[in-house]
Parts: sequence; C-alpha cells; structure tokens
Amino acid sequence: MRIQSLAAVALLSAISLGASVPAKAANPAHVQRLLKTGECLKCDLSGANLKGAHLIGADLRSANLKGANLQNANLEGADLTGANLKGANLKQAFVNSTTLNNADLSNANLSNAKLYSAELEGATLIGANLNGTDVFNTNIGVGGGE
Repeated sequence: MRIQSLAAVALLSAISLGASVPAKAANPAHVQRLLKTGECLKCDLSGANLKGAHLIGADLRSANLKGANLQNANLEGADLTGANLKGANLKQAFVNSTTLNNADLSNANLSNAKLYSAELEGATLIGANLNGTDVFNTNIGVGGGE
C-alpha cells in the first residue's frame, strides 16, 4: 500500500511540475488565417502543427515558426523572409522557389527535404540537419565571413 501511495505522489508531482511550465503555442487565429488565406505576415505560429500543409505561395514574412512542424509541407513559392524557424521540423518538406532570406533555420530539421531554387541569402543554418536533403540550384554558404 505504501508503494502505491509513493507512486501516486510521484505521478502527481511530475504532472504538477509539467503543468507549472507554460508551453508557448501558436496563436490559433493565426493558424486559421494562414490556412484560409495563405497570408500570415509576422504571425505567431510557434509550435504549430502544419504537417503536410499546402502553403504554396504563402506570405510568412517575419513569422515566428519556432519549433513548428512543417514535415511534408509544400512551401513552393512561399516567402519566409526573416522568419524564425529555429528548431522547426521541415523533414521531407518541398521547398521549391521558396524565399528564406535572413531566416533563422538554426537547429531546423531539413532531412530528406527538397530544397530547389531556394533563396537563402543571410539565412542562419547553424546546427540544421541536412541529412538526405536534395539540394538543387540553391546556394548554401559554408564557413565564416570575408
């Protein structure tokens, strides 16, 4: 009986500790606007589940997509200039003719993505996972400055 009580206390402690740390989540109205109109300039989409979303030509300039799930998303022709994609999951995403100038892709997962004719001028790719990524007609800089 005492073991069951200790297990219950441990479980409740773990739950209350987890609940006391608020998770930053996407603004639901912003997610709906993006999916309905394809426009979400400066939106908070942090942590959003956009897995498999068709975001063709979407305007996501300066949007916060930190930790968002964009696995298998179609970002063809999308404008993500200045977007925050830190830690975002872009695994197997179709990134064709996509503008990512000055975007932060630090620690983003781009494994097995299709990166075709993408613009990455000034983009940060520190720690990004590019394993298996198919890169065509896209300049990815390696190394430091001038």
